[in-house]
Amino acid sequence: MDFAKRLISWYLQNKRDLPWRQTQDPYKIWLSEIMLQQTRVAQGMPYYFAFEEAFPTVFDLAQADEQQVLKLWQGLGYYSRARNLHATAKTIAADLNGIFPKTHRELLSLKGIGDYTAAAIASFSYDEAVPVVDGNVFRVLARYFDIESDISLPKTKKEFASIAFELMPKDNPGMFNQAIMEFGALQCVPKNPDCGICVMNDSCLALKQNKVGKLPVKLKKTKVVNRYFNYLVYLDSEGNTVLQKRHGKGIWQNLYEFPLVETQAEADLAMVSDSIENEVLSVSRINSMAIVHKLSHQHLHVTFWKVDVAGTLPEAVSIGELAQFPVPVVIHNFIERYFGNQDLLLGSGPR
Repeated sequence: MDFAKRLISWYLQNKRDLPWRQTQDPYKIWLSEIMLQQTRVAQGMPYYFAFEEAFPTVFDLAQADEQQVLKLWQGLGYYSRARNLHATAKTIAADLNGIFPKTHRELLSLKGIGDYTAAAIASFSYDEAVPVVDGNVFRVLARYFDIESDISLPKTKKEFASIAFELMPKDNPGMFNQAIMEFGALQCVPKNPDCGICVMNDSCLALKQNKVGKLPVKLKKTKVVNRYFNYLVYLDSEGNTVLQKRHGKGIWQNLYEFPLVETQAEADLAMVSDSIENEVLSVSRINSMAIVHKLSHQHLHVTFWKVDVAGTLPEAVSIGELAQFPVPVVIHNFIERYFGNQDLLLGSGPR
C-alpha cells in the first residue's frame, strides 16, 4: 500500500466531523481556512458558527459593517485576517457577482488569500490537483522522508510542495490534502507523537533513525519585542469613560481601546501623571502587576490606570455601551472584571 492510499485510509477512519468538510461551498471553506490560520480547531469552531449564522452568504458579509465583523472576530486574534476577509467579501460580491474564482492562480489575486488558502479552496471545492503546505504537512513529510531542509526558507516550501504533488492522487486531491493535514494534527503531532500506533511506523525514516523529535528543522528564530502599554481608564462624574479607535498598520487596527500611553519601560505613577494633559482629581494604578499579553512577535506589558476627572468627559462612553465595541481580548477581559465589579470600580487603590 503506497503512502497516499495508507494516509487516506487512516483519514477515513479517524477524521474529525467538522462542518466545513461536509460541503464544497467555497465561501464556507474560505471562512474556515482563514479562521484556522494560527488557530486551533476547538477555538475556531464557535467563531465559524457565529459567522455562518450572521453572514450566511458572501453578500451578507460584504454588506456588514466592519465594526460588526471585528466584534464577532473578537478574541480570535490576528485581526488583519478579519479585515482582509471583509475586504475580499466586498470584492467577490461587487466585482465577481458572488462567485469565487475556480483556480489556485486566480484565488491568489484576492486579498488575504495566500498560497495555502488558495490551494485549500481550489482542491476542496474544485478538485484542482494542487497541494496544501502548512505546518502539519511540513512535519509529516519531513519525518516520513527524513528531510532536514530548513522550513523557514521559501525554497523549502517549494521542495515540500513538489513532494506532496508527486504523492497526491490527481483524481482525489482534496481528500489527500485533508488527510495529510489531519494526520499531522491528530497523529504526527509536534511533541511526543505515539509512533507505536502510527500506520506509517514501518516506513517512517525519522522513526527508524530516532529523529522524530528533531524534525522538521526550523532555524529562523522569531525576535520578540517587549512593549509597555499604559491604559488610562477615565471616569467622570457620570461614571462614563473614553474609548479610542486604533489607526495605522500596527496591531489591533480599527479595534477600540482606552487612551494609551506607551513607554520604553514599565511606568510609575509620576510618569503616567505627567503624560495626562487633562485636569484630573486623582490617578491610581489598578493592576499591581503588569499583565503580559503575548502576541506572535511582541510581548505587551499592560497596566491599567484609573483617572478620575471632575465634570463630564466629552464624547464619553457609558459603561453599558462598552460591550458594543470590538476590543482586543486584553481590554475585553479587563472590562469584564473591572466594570463588572462595583468594588473595583469605586475603589481607588491598586488591585
